[in-house]
Amino acid sequence: MSEQNYGSRRVVVGAHYGLRDWLSQRITALVMAVFTVLLLLQVLFGGPLGYDRWAAIFSSQWMKVLTFVVIVSLLYHVWVGMRDVWMDYVKPVGARLGLQVFTIVWLVGCAGWAIQVLWRL
Repeated sequence: MSEQNYGSRRVVVGAHYGLRDWLSQRITALVMAVFTVLLLLQVLFGGPLGYDRWAAIFSSQWMKVLTFVVIVSLLYHVWVGMRDVWMDYVKPVGARLGLQVFTIVWLVGCAGWAIQVLWRL
């Protein structure tokens, strides 16, 4: 007996990453919030604030690693948000691609600058 399929077979294509993006935005926001609280605690309760204190906050290796993780989290958070904006509101494919490429180049440049500042301390 042969198996019969009724109707057409549906092929799912397109932007099917909604749950993954939603979850990644929540996780990256949580990472950034925890970092902000830790940084505020160090600033508020660490003594007088000046360049030496600020440099001391970021001199420990764990803080540099955490800051790097926050930079990557911020970049991914921004990328997901901007990509969704471009996909939702820019209909011409060429213009959308151009804006997405510009966003990636801009974010990579910002990441390079942020890491350079971090490693300079």
